[in-house]
Amino acid sequence: MSDQDDISQKTLAVHGGEPRAYPYDALVAPITQTATYSFADTAELIAYFEGRKEREEYGRYGNPSVRLVEEKLAALERTEDAAAFASGMAAMTSTILALVKSGSHVILFSDCYRRTRQFVTTFLDRFGISSTLIPPADVAALEAAIRPETRLVIAEAPTNPYQSVPDVEQVAKVCREHKVKTLIDSTFATPINFKPANYGIDIVVHSATKYLAGHNDVLGGVVAGKAGLVSLIRDLRSVFGACLDPHAAYLVHRGIKTLALRVEQQNASAQALAERLEMHPRVRQVWYPGLTSHPNHATASRLMKGFGGVVTFEVDADLDGTSRIVDACRIPRIAPSLGGVESLIEQPALMSYFELSTEAREAIGIRNNLIRYAVGIEDTGELIDDMVSALDSTA
Repeated sequence: MSDQDDISQKTLAVHGGEPRAYPYDALVAPITQTATYSFADTAELIAYFEGRKEREEYGRYGNPSVRLVEEKLAALERTEDAAAFASGMAAMTSTILALVKSGSHVILFSDCYRRTRQFVTTFLDRFGISSTLIPPADVAALEAAIRPETRLVIAEAPTNPYQSVPDVEQVAKVCREHKVKTLIDSTFATPINFKPANYGIDIVVHSATKYLAGHNDVLGGVVAGKAGLVSLIRDLRSVFGACLDPHAAYLVHRGIKTLALRVEQQNASAQALAERLEMHPRVRQVWYPGLTSHPNHATASRLMKGFGGVVTFEVDADLDGTSRIVDACRIPRIAPSLGGVESLIEQPALMSYFELSTEAREAIGIRNNLIRYAVGIEDTGELIDDMVSALDSTA
């Protein structure tokens, strides 16, 4: 599609970034399953290296199936370019390393995916890169934390697991004034609900494993942003080798076709579930940006078109009692991850932080009675009835 600025996200999810025709008149994009690419002769090889001919050279540097995913994500995020990776964490770590160096300082909002926090606070330190954790969605704390050597600010929108939504427009403004790059992990939102680049964010990262692919059957990650920055990140991908496999790229590309439909259903079901949970006597608190009770509801309502498919809540129970509630659910599966067609449920205290003591978990805001529910595309009423039944039957 040529001019994509005025095209809806639903249409872009199906057609964005794609040519009008594929080889052999196939309707579906082919899987280019190859490790390398041959040249017709030495003249073609020289033309390629001199930049006179566009084509692929080697599988680690690029692949037509992977490029289709990148072009579609760039279209959906309304960015100049995108680069695909073997996983979300490969995308995140490669992006960070492409943008910082020894002596740099990184700022990270504390309510975030634990592996991102682990990488920033422990791994980067080995290379002389310092970091500061700041409270969720606190723009004043962000400005106060910026130093002359600060090079990158990392945030999630919404965050994991408490669904905080920072005012990314203000984050981008503050960082521009200090010449600091911004990175938003928008996995929980998807480009259907939220496009950070529209608010001045430099780099957007997704775990394509989640909503983008949407079927819990493939690992992948994507980085989107301005062409110059994405080119730097893609060059590092070529060195690290964390490239997306062509068949995995096909699965992600196919999944994105139904992204808008799936997210629309997940938005609606999560909103209804959150509202019902907030009324239940065994639920102490619900974190969902679509609720007026959420501390960032006003910000989320201004920035987002929908509030995503993850609902986090605390129940009136201890660790074992919370496990009984989770076990009593009949529809969601107990598993990590989110964004797929199947609903998933977990206790973060056990699924993500099992190795930590109760005291250590509570120090980072993870309580024993916390449940994270990643809504799938099942019937909304049946999901709610099942969750309410689990709460009632274990009282």
